[in-house]
Amino acid sequence: MSLEFLSDEWFAKVKEIRDGAGDVETPAALADLVINITVSGDNGDKEMALVGGMIEEGHHADAPTTMILPADLAKRIFIEGDQSAGMQGFMSGQIRIEGDMSKLMALQTAQPSADQVALMKQIQEVTA
Repeated sequence: MSLEFLSDEWFAKVKEIRDGAGDVETPAALADLVINITVSGDNGDKEMALVGGMIEEGHHADAPTTMILPADLAKRIFIEGDQSAGMQGFMSGQIRIEGDMSKLMALQTAQPSADQVALMKQIQEVTA
C-alpha cells in the first residue's frame, strides 16, 4: 500500500512506523536537532519537522530553523535520501532557510544509524 507523500494518511502511517520502532539510535549530531520544514505543493503548504532525525507532522514552536522547499525536492531529500538533491536545491534557490542556518550543517555531516536506515526503508516502502 503506497500513500501519497505528505497526505494525512501518510503522516499517520509514518507515526505508526516510528512508534513501532521504539527507541531508535540517533547520531549525536542529530539527537537535539529540531528543524521546521514547510513543503510547498499543488495542494498548498504542508508543515513537518525533523526532530532528532525523525519526521513529525507540524512545526515545533522552539525550532531555531525553518527550511522551505517544493514537495518533489522534499521527497528526494527526506524519503529517497538523496543528499546531493539538497545541495543542488540550495544552490539553485529552491530551498530557502529562515533562522539559524548553522543547524543545517548537522544534516550534511551526520550519517544515519542502522536503526534510522531501517526506519527510512519502511517509510520509503509506504510512500507513493
